[in-house]
Amino acid sequence: MSRTALLSMDLQLNHLSHVPASYLPSAVRALEAARAGGVPVVHVALRLRAGHVDAHPRNKVFGSLPSHLFTADDPGAALHPDVAPLGDEIVVHKNRVSAFAGNNLRQLLTAQDIDHLVLAGIATGGIVLSTALQAADLDYRVTVLSDACADPDPGLHETLVAKVFPRRGHVTTIKEWSDSLT
Repeated sequence: MSRTALLSMDLQLNHLSHVPASYLPSAVRALEAARAGGVPVVHVALRLRAGHVDAHPRNKVFGSLPSHLFTADDPGAALHPDVAPLGDEIVVHKNRVSAFAGNNLRQLLTAQDIDHLVLAGIATGGIVLSTALQAADLDYRVTVLSDACADPDPGLHETLVAKVFPRRGHVTTIKEWSDSLT
């Protein structure tokens, strides 16, 4: 039998400032659906080392970030309180775009016999895309919650949800997914 986990990804204050405020309640609904359905939640957040010694200057995404962003001392790197972990929910820190980068996420999923990942987070064209592609290549079943993902570029979000993600997995809404859990 398939075992599912919700990956709640990059719901950090810095990232939330780049998407409409209407997004956060959707992320909260996805978490509530997982928790009510007994689906394990794994929170994934970007965390770089002090001074960004782990970000090469050639890296277009991370090499040009100001060195104080997304470090342990950056208040904007905190998960928003409305989507913060509860109880024994796991928090995994990554140091690149994919949720699997620079951490033991795959080991944690394997230890819990998880083979189906439900993805929610910011940005659709960043962590959601990178994680969905890598997860599919690692033979996980992948579901993307279209309304629990957001991107600063709404057109990119729509293209990925309509054309790219269905080629690697399943795309659904929070309500449809929640209803399938009962």
